[in-house]
Amino acid sequence: MNRHHGFTNGYAASKKRDDYGPYSDRPDLESKYIWGMHDLVEDEKTDGGFGRRFEPRKKALHSRSRLMRLGLFALGIVALVVYFVFPSALPGPLFSTTALSSDTSDIETLRYYDLSDAQGSSVGWQREERVLLCTPLRDAAPHLPMFFAHLRNFTYPHHLIDLAFLVSDSKDNTAELLSQLLEAQQADPDPAQHYGEISVIHKDFGQAVSQDFESRHGFAAQASRRKLMARARNWLLSAALRPYHSWVYWRDADVETCPYTVIEDLMRHDKDVTVPNIWRPLPDWLGGEQPYDLNSWQESETAIALAETLDEDAVIVEGYAEYATWRPHLAYLRDPYGDPDVEMELDGVGGVSILAKARVFRAGVHFPAFSFERHAETEGFGKMARRMGFSVIGLPHYTVWHLYEPSVDDIRHMEEMEAEKREREKQEKENAARAKEIHEEFQQVDSQWEEDKKAIGGSGGDDDTTGQEAKGDTRKKEGVKKINTHNKDDAGTKQDAGKKSDGKEGAADEKKQKAKPERKMGQAEDDSDDDWGDLSID
Repeated sequence: MNRHHGFTNGYAASKKRDDYGPYSDRPDLESKYIWGMHDLVEDEKTDGGFGRRFEPRKKALHSRSRLMRLGLFALGIVALVVYFVFPSALPGPLFSTTALSSDTSDIETLRYYDLSDAQGSSVGWQREERVLLCTPLRDAAPHLPMFFAHLRNFTYPHHLIDLAFLVSDSKDNTAELLSQLLEAQQADPDPAQHYGEISVIHKDFGQAVSQDFESRHGFAAQASRRKLMARARNWLLSAALRPYHSWVYWRDADVETCPYTVIEDLMRHDKDVTVPNIWRPLPDWLGGEQPYDLNSWQESETAIALAETLDEDAVIVEGYAEYATWRPHLAYLRDPYGDPDVEMELDGVGGVSILAKARVFRAGVHFPAFSFERHAETEGFGKMARRMGFSVIGLPHYTVWHLYEPSVDDIRHMEEMEAEKREREKQEKENAARAKEIHEEFQQVDSQWEEDKKAIGGSGGDDDTTGQEAKGDTRKKEGVKKINTHNKDDAGTKQDAGKKSDGKEGAADEKKQKAKPERKMGQAEDDSDDDWGDLSID
């Protein structure tokens, strides 16, 4: 065995000696000092127990602890056997199922969700996919009865629809009326009318814009108003969306007419975001109907160029002369007799009726409360969804009708029409009263004449009758004289007027007679011109 050459005693100077020199050549003390080999061998020979391992002395305490561990282990084995073999013999509070069961599904506060089961499909009603219906409300009390009438008529299974309402900045009794209608809906005797989970959220955003048509749709208020509406939608969605929801349906409360199968109809397209065409009815004097939602559109080169010229916080809004985008709008492509399943790819969407898969929102798409590519709220939502690779479509021939809200000009015109109507009715009443008075006067004259006639007939006899007939003949003669006098006056007037044109008409008659050809035998003479001429002269 070779020694280490790095010892400080100097014996590593000769490699040959270190490698091959026998240990016996070195002094005994040196060998013991370096290796201690000889002493160990001698000690082992003299003492037989020198090489055995050290064993400490066993104590009684160590034995007792070992016995205790064995006892506890045996007790645990017995307890497990009793628990699984005789569970009814165990006291409930001491051995509860929640505490000792290895099955974690028994824990009431623990929930497992597989989001792959909530992806959404085209036949969600068959697969029992849950839908979250979201509706923002502000001063919506006049529209709530109509809204709940639509809820009652939905054909999608009601127990698969969860309702979520956001009541914000309302000055009327929207919250109270909403609670009453929800209680009545859930207390309906028909179990099919009962909806699933219902959430009512109160949150004010300090909206200063009035709810009248002119204020809400005025150009000056559009940017700030839509950013606030985006905040409201995001609050509502984040508070109400659950892991088991497959679809989210946004619905305004002021929809007047809508198919009861709207959820299934939009769901059949199996797209990430789907919107119908939104129109509104109008009075006959305004044309009967009109496109309402112009926020569903395809992008255009003109709009892209316009966006590059605006500030980064600017918001483009459709339907205003200030922003001429020349985009193809979904509303203007409607054909009342077209196929309702025809699809149109969109970049921006309106918010009256939106059906979107819940995974779109889980992926991070939301309603931007800021200028996202120069758009906000629902239009920004559509652009963000397209940017993240989701499909966004509209149905140009599938129509949902929004409630008609008259503008200031419409209200002024209707007031004028109402004033004209009242004036016309007043005139008709006056004419009817005057006609009635005249009729009553004639009735009085007739009745008086009958009384006089009877009185005269009773006292005068035949002489009176003869006298009356004579008086009647005299009256007739006087009438004939008046008529003849009137005719003579008319004839004199005509003669005076005719004298002025005798010269011209006489010359014209002479020329006409000269130009008239002679009649041949058997040929009928056409006197129609002469006849019409005579009639015109007379």
